Amino acid sequence: MNKLYIGNVSEQASALDLESIFEQWKIPFSAPFLVKSGYAFVDCPDEKVAMRAIDTLSGKVELHGKVLEVEHSVPKRQRSCKLQVRNIPPHMQWEVLDGLLAQYGTVESCEQVNTDTETAVVNVRYAAKDQAREALDKLNGFLMENYALKVSYIPDENAAADPPAVGNRRGFNPRGPPRQGSPNLGARPKLQSDVPLRMLVPTQFVGAIIGKEGATIRNITKQTHSKIDIHRKENAGAAEKPITVHSTPEGCSSACRSIMEIMQKEAIDTKMCEDTEALTEEIPLKILAHNNFVGRLIGKEGRNLKKIEQDTDTKITISPLQDLTLYNPERTITVKGTLEACAKAEEEIMKKIRESYENDVAAMHLQSNLIPGLNLNALGLFPGAASGGMSSPVFPGPPAAAQAGYQSFGCSVFGGEVPFWASTLSSSSSPAVSQGQVESETVHLFIPALAVGAIIGKQGQHIKQLSRFAGASIKIAPADEADAKQRMVIITGPPEAQFKAQGRIFGKLKEENFFGPKEEVKLEAHIKVPSFAAGRVIGKGGKTVNELQNLTSAEVVVPRDQTPDENDQVVVKITGHFYASQLAQRKIQEIISQVRRQQQPKASATGPPVARRK
Repeated sequence: MNKLYIGNVSEQASALDLESIFEQWKIPFSAPFLVKSGYAFVDCPDEKVAMRAIDTLSGKVELHGKVLEVEHSVPKRQRSCKLQVRNIPPHMQWEVLDGLLAQYGTVESCEQVNTDTETAVVNVRYAAKDQAREALDKLNGFLMENYALKVSYIPDENAAADPPAVGNRRGFNPRGPPRQGSPNLGARPKLQSDVPLRMLVPTQFVGAIIGKEGATIRNITKQTHSKIDIHRKENAGAAEKPITVHSTPEGCSSACRSIMEIMQKEAIDTKMCEDTEALTEEIPLKILAHNNFVGRLIGKEGRNLKKIEQDTDTKITISPLQDLTLYNPERTITVKGTLEACAKAEEEIMKKIRESYENDVAAMHLQSNLIPGLNLNALGLFPGAASGGMSSPVFPGPPAAAQAGYQSFGCSVFGGEVPFWASTLSSSSSPAVSQGQVESETVHLFIPALAVGAIIGKQGQHIKQLSRFAGASIKIAPADEADAKQRMVIITGPPEAQFKAQGRIFGKLKEENFFGPKEEVKLEAHIKVPSFAAGRVIGKGGKTVNELQNLTSAEVVVPRDQTPDENDQVVVKITGHFYASQLAQRKIQEIISQVRRQQQPKASATGPPVARRK
């Protein structure tokens, strides 16, 4: 994107006039200006120079009484789904931008562009042309924190390649490597390669990290091409403050190293001590990570963590589970060693956390779009972050203060902080919705007997918190026999509560290493259906149940020759990973709802006899 379009050019303007303006502002150009009636074109040496020309000149510089408009030159055939949004407020929370972009359609990608300006720039791709067009019309000039957004098309090579359709060549951007990704948009969870880095730093060093009038932190931000949030106002009086770094993995690591160097220098200046190594031990690196990822970071029998310690020559400890609450799902990873060793350990730790995050989001992708009307964001399925974040997929996350670490990403069934998201299952997809009321459901979920303690928690705290979070009744049934290998968890509540509670339980089992790092958590769930609806669940010749299994990837079994219980109900057994199980449960409830609706006219037609019996 090196070619620029210069609009609102005076009829009196010449190529020499434009050249002198570019030279005056020290903006290089690589080809002569092509001046037309009212507009002009010019090539810049690279994309970065083109961006600087846009930021410096557009709407700010006059030529012969007319203010120039400078933007990327985009041929009509390439004005499709890709936009560039500029002049984004430097301290704006990412999830605010994400939510704004998502208002106009499905955002397929959003990548931050490295610039020399304090304001941020992102390249956005929408799923459809009309969505991009609407976003362009509505957002161009939109005021955010007294900054007017500037939105323009950027070349969409895919759009240019599609019409000929002779070869199936995929479009690509020849102008350079992709830029760092922005946080995931609320519109649609997507895989992220740049999960934010969350750090804890001693409060006494915060001033040095910020610097006079913010000069130090601005310099780090510029050098590392990152966005850094220092949550100074959180936990007034606390000995440590969280810092969130949004960037590429390399940018996060570079910013982390710079912050550690500042803390070390400040400690030396304060203590007037030259023993740098001793001071490094006194000021360890502290990384905050969502509890959902910590089990996989540790690895089976602690192997992953031991390997990182050995490879980086550091000592790593992790805060205990007892420190967690429903509103604080983060654990503190403390790394002790030399500055260089701590920096290497940070890279390895965050690499593992990003892998875990990406695996979880990939699993979420497979099933989430198969449940119509299910608002995953509203259900608290991934950790988010008001100021910083990451979207973890498996536990309820922090409102308020804890949100600061988890917001710009998205949602999490196994946890999330819920900053920008409260509807649940839509009435179209929730068969239990009847006349505006959501019926309660009961699900029996079978877990390993050894996991009961983890689900209950110390003095029952975890199961109580989970019950409050999900809005469901959660009880663990007594063991049928002394050496039972499985225990039954009885969950009672509406569809949303079932989704939250079961999702948290699946995640807890993964996090506590009851399943291997590469092993998928698959549990058996039992739901009861009216005996008159069992045949419909099975279908003629097993057709319906087979279709259910193909659609959901879950194993669905209606045991033959069951004797209905006192409520005239029989059991349906569902086995699979979380999303597969949820989808199967919802589809079966939908079948039951349809059968009941079909019976309603018969009931009303036989109204008088029913009245007489009463």
